[in-house]
Amino acid sequence: MNINKFTGESQIEVGGISIQLLLKPIKSLRIVVYPPDGRVRVSAPWHLTGEDIYLAIFSRLSWIKQKQAKFQAMPRVQKREMVTGETHYVFGREYQLEVIERPGRQEILLWEDRDRLQLFVNPGTDTEKRLKVLNEWYREQLKGKIPDFLNKWQPIIGKQVNDWGIKKMKTQWGSCNITKGRIWLNLELAKKPIECLEYVLVHELVHLWERYHNEKFRGYMDKYLPQWQQYRDILDRELL
Repeated sequence: MNINKFTGESQIEVGGISIQLLLKPIKSLRIVVYPPDGRVRVSAPWHLTGEDIYLAIFSRLSWIKQKQAKFQAMPRVQKREMVTGETHYVFGREYQLEVIERPGRQEILLWEDRDRLQLFVNPGTDTEKRLKVLNEWYREQLKGKIPDFLNKWQPIIGKQVNDWGIKKMKTQWGSCNITKGRIWLNLELAKKPIECLEYVLVHELVHLWERYHNEKFRGYMDKYLPQWQQYRDILDRELL
């Protein structure tokens, strides 16, 4: 492989590790190791030479391998069967699922005092449809929380979003389209501590001031949410 003949997107190998390399109009090189399998993606500025990119990755090999080892050591999320007795989480709190089959409206009832999550479905409803009911309920829980956080943080940060949405995301807890002023939040945040949802929302709002995860961005985060790294670390330990 000729390290100097990269295209916009390439698959390379450095130190025995397969890496997805993307050349982009950015200021600095960024290395990300994704759960659950430790996949590595490097985003690099167009102006860097192949040798510069190789050396930057090589200097971070130890860190990359540590991240991969951490993900490999994590217990894998078991496939949901959506049956009575399963454990599910709502904003960081554990609840036991109780499935009740009966004709009529399919819905979720949350009993905080009993740590119980009741799922009402029509008789014969399969696993996929049961999960769909739960995910739609999760979506509604997030929709109930996000406006309050936006009302709190937009005046503080001094930026307004034009639109926001919720969707399932494989590798990100949130994303921001700076040009359109739109943010997306991962549906899985409905399962995480509420502080993590707030952190991700603040993170994306700060991107409206600063596109890159650089010193300026971290300065904004330190100013607005001093404990942000604590919440980031909680999410880093979780598998998407």
